[in-house]
Amino acid sequence: MKIVLRDAQVFSGNAFKKMDVLIDDGKISAIAPCVSVSGDVLSYDLNQCFLFPGFSDVHVHLREPGFSYKETIGTGTLAAARGGYTSVCAMPNLSPVPDSVEHLDEELTRIREDAVIHVYPYGALTVNEAGEELADISGMSAHVIGYSDDGRGVQDADLMREAMHQVKKTGRILSAHCEDNSLLRGGYIHDGDYARAHGHRGICSESEWGPIARDLKLVEETGCPYHVCHISCKESVRLIREAKARGVDVTCETGPHYLLMDDSQLQEEGRFKMNPPIRGKEDREALIEGLLDGTIDMIATDHAPHSAEEKSRGLEKSAMGIVGIETAFAELYTHLVKPGILPLQRLVELLTTAPGRRFGIGTTLEVGQDADLTAFELDTPYEIDPAEFVSLGKATPFAGDTVYGRCRMTMVNGRIVWQEHLIES
Repeated sequence: MKIVLRDAQVFSGNAFKKMDVLIDDGKISAIAPCVSVSGDVLSYDLNQCFLFPGFSDVHVHLREPGFSYKETIGTGTLAAARGGYTSVCAMPNLSPVPDSVEHLDEELTRIREDAVIHVYPYGALTVNEAGEELADISGMSAHVIGYSDDGRGVQDADLMREAMHQVKKTGRILSAHCEDNSLLRGGYIHDGDYARAHGHRGICSESEWGPIARDLKLVEETGCPYHVCHISCKESVRLIREAKARGVDVTCETGPHYLLMDDSQLQEEGRFKMNPPIRGKEDREALIEGLLDGTIDMIATDHAPHSAEEKSRGLEKSAMGIVGIETAFAELYTHLVKPGILPLQRLVELLTTAPGRRFGIGTTLEVGQDADLTAFELDTPYEIDPAEFVSLGKATPFAGDTVYGRCRMTMVNGRIVWQEHLIES
């Protein structure tokens, strides 16, 4: 059946225009001020909602197989659709760890059966993500978006060098969780003012930027396409900026919580605990500067659901990780776009075309393209309420925040996979 989306503010050509959009057989077949259709057609009035290409998140944890009490492929992808995402890259800290074609197969089967959006799995970089022996990198290459030991840093430089050589041969990307275990010293929040004032053990910034500095030298040596996961501190921004100026093949991401919060806003609750941690004010300011000057290529949520019990043990003992895929656009729009810090067009680029350029996922809002779209109503404020989340995880530092930007519809290949208060006309 044909579908026409009427009266939308369509993001096209780096600008917004009032348009109708016609979808036929899963493709965008027309974008015009007034689309005329006949025959069997389903029409929706978007009432001036903003229509974007579906968002892409290159860093999510769907927890299945192995940890379905935290999240499933079904709940995680529906939560992503509620947040406006049509493509996500799933991290490999699963059970079994996808370190071989055999271990990857169960995840691929569940994706085919249960995902409501596009899911692109990562293969593990090392066997069981243990950092001792390389995974079957060449064998998995046809089935994965890239390789990562997310959640664990590769401690051995020689092993990382060999990993880069092998990943380069596949044409995929190495996405690195950069963390020096020798510098952690039992820390669990940022080693800053809040930790010192409240008697907490801190995680120093060098535990992140030190491995980045090491890896950037290895990238220059090997030529491997290299992506840095969830950067959180000012030194990481500087190192990546300098490497890009030298022509190093590096991209990076940061998360909404690092852009919008600093450690002065921490509370004694597990919903403020993630890895890397929320850092200081100067770090947050450096990250925003990195967004504006292009050092930071994209925003990824690091959506990491846990059970309520796992997040109920305070800052010290709660599990690392928060959810974010249902709130990312609203938080970024409210606190960066509305105050004039970041243009809306730049935010859309960070969530769509930038991850598309690097990872080859997502689509554009143009005639002939797959109808992977999302519509947001931007004018009405509402409160972030974790009880409304589709995700099984409810832990977010943004609970109770008043935001703008509610997803009214998400469409994948012309099929509506999420809708809320959308009027069929």
